[in-house]
Amino acid sequence: MADEVKLPRLGQGMESGTIVKWLKSEGDQVEKGEPLYELDTDKVTQEVEAEVAGVLLKITVPQGEADVGTTIAVIGEQDEDVNVEDGNVEDGNGEDGNVEDGNVEDGNVEDASVETALEVSDDEQEEGSPGPAREAERERGREASASEQITEIRTPAQGNGAGARVKASPLARRIARDRGIELGSLRGTGPEGRVVAEDVERAAAGGPTPAPGAAPAPPGDIERIPLTSVRRTIARRLTEAWQAPAFQIAMSADMTRAQALHDRLAERVKEGEAKPTVTDILTKACAAALMRHRAVNAHWAEDAIELHPNANVGIAVAIDAGLVVPVIHQAERKTIAELAAARADIVTRAREGKLRQEDLDGGTFTISNLGMFGVEQFVAVLNPPQAAILAVGAIERKAVPTDGGGFEARPLMTMTLTCDHRTLDGATAADFLRTVKAFLEEPGLML
Repeated sequence: MADEVKLPRLGQGMESGTIVKWLKSEGDQVEKGEPLYELDTDKVTQEVEAEVAGVLLKITVPQGEADVGTTIAVIGEQDEDVNVEDGNVEDGNGEDGNVEDGNVEDGNVEDASVETALEVSDDEQEEGSPGPAREAERERGREASASEQITEIRTPAQGNGAGARVKASPLARRIARDRGIELGSLRGTGPEGRVVAEDVERAAAGGPTPAPGAAPAPPGDIERIPLTSVRRTIARRLTEAWQAPAFQIAMSADMTRAQALHDRLAERVKEGEAKPTVTDILTKACAAALMRHRAVNAHWAEDAIELHPNANVGIAVAIDAGLVVPVIHQAERKTIAELAAARADIVTRAREGKLRQEDLDGGTFTISNLGMFGVEQFVAVLNPPQAAILAVGAIERKAVPTDGGGFEARPLMTMTLTCDHRTLDGATAADFLRTVKAFLEEPGLML
């Protein structure tokens, strides 16, 4: 009996996802646990594995956005009859449409309410997302110009012909924008010559190729950049954080002994191993302090405060698409060398776009370090529902009074703790930060 492949719920609050591409074609043999397709959520793009083995008999949602639980494909035995309802895909106006016979109808929008191509946002223009399947509107959609769905870009002398209309999927436009590639210089391999993600990736492998003779934008024009799913999530979560009653406290730690520990650990690193950084030592210090001050290792749950048994420390990482916070789970149980390996792994995968949903879930505390940019001190915004986030500045040599009445230059690092006052009080937060400071100034206390 054939098995329906449903769009999975990969995290709390996930209601829909966008299928970027299928890694298997209809008729291919699929093994259980083998990557089947790429799914873009509001947090991460990841490969989804097949839950059963068999032949991929039918793909009902080739590309585009679909609700959680939607049947997107069917896996069964060779030559097995397939009788499955069409997958429902959400169009740009939030209405359900149908994917008929497993194929998207040439990317045409079948909802005539879209007036111009330039008014279509990323959410309204998910790749392969048709509108309502009404016969009259479908006929009008076939006869209408592609400007109802595909963004128009007119440039002289480009890969698709002088002054030609460039049809491009939202994902292709996003990748091209991030990598500085002119869409007009590419020849699309999608339906009706549309530029798809693979075309942009292929061009990126040979370096950016701006369109020859492209006319510069007229002075004073405003560039409108559609929001990506990651940027929408950042905006939503930071807006939620701003509504929380937060307060900040700051302390400076003498990093003399922490730097000496860093140097000793770096000397012992073998070839191929991750080199420990000050962030790794700081992560260890915070994890150990969280175990002593469990009130800080907490989540606000509206009707309760949840105290967590393990220090799952998130590390804020800047990527091209925005900001992500992958998590090092059970950081209190790891050595500094193990933390360095874990940090190097998640940061590398974050910047390569290879994070999994589990890498982003379960954080109980967050560290944001801008010291490498020369920032002396800053205030980080809360990462709900976590009770606190630590902002770390650069290590700078400053004059410190000595017992003899003179001054001595010492490496100082300023830490600013932002706290959710619904969960934490000032004295509790100060006691925690004082412990972190003590661990950094005398690392032996935390080892």
